[in-house]
Amino acid sequence: MTHPIMFDDADPVLARVRAIALALPEAAEKITHGRPTFFTTKVFAYYGGAPRGETGRRHDTALLFRPDPADDPALRQDGRFFEPAYLWPHGWLALDLGPSTDWAEVGELLDASYRASAPHRLVTALDARG
Repeated sequence: MTHPIMFDDADPVLARVRAIALALPEAAEKITHGRPTFFTTKVFAYYGGAPRGETGRRHDTALLFRPDPADDPALRQDGRFFEPAYLWPHGWLALDLGPSTDWAEVGELLDASYRASAPHRLVTALDARG
């Protein structure tokens, strides 16, 4: 079954997410379930999704990511973050992005999610960048 495309390729928010995510060693993008997905050997981020338990309610400019285990409890207490449908049982969180987005924070979230899923050699390559 083919999923409909649920994003605008010209979306400036997506462009910023792409720039950060694809700057990570050997990161690539593919479309999965109609949405941009960033991965190495495993997925480390999705662009767009829906909150857990809210069928049909889309958050088209949300970043879905795996948080650093040390930061996870604090992020879950922060009202800006939500548990994404389907991925929440695996520890994923989501953050809506928009005009007031702290892009340094987005970079940190993507870095942590990348580290949680990328092979050791790629994490080593990331660390070697300084």
